[in-house]
Amino acid sequence: MATFVSLVNWTDKGIAAFRESPQRAERVAEMARKHGGRMVDVYWTLGPYDLVGVFDMPDDASFTALGLELGALGTIRTTSLRAFNEEEFKQIVARTS
Repeated sequence: MATFVSLVNWTDKGIAAFRESPQRAERVAEMARKHGGRMVDVYWTLGPYDLVGVFDMPDDASFTALGLELGALGTIRTTSLRAFNEEEFKQIVARTS
């Protein structure tokens, strides 16, 4: 599984319905499962982002499909990052000369 971190901002539509955010997060977890992955955790945050989500997904395409579906809902905009754990990063370093 590949790990992804999503930095999330609410749109005007999303902030207007902030009280529904926990239920929307549950729906996101269901959508991640539909794409063969899982939402590891979600955090509501202070600062430049409203939420941070962590996902384990089978591949980039699965995560991208999830992101497209989420974006189409119109409640959030995301900036997503592919994350590597220590073992994965060691394998990447081993491939360098």
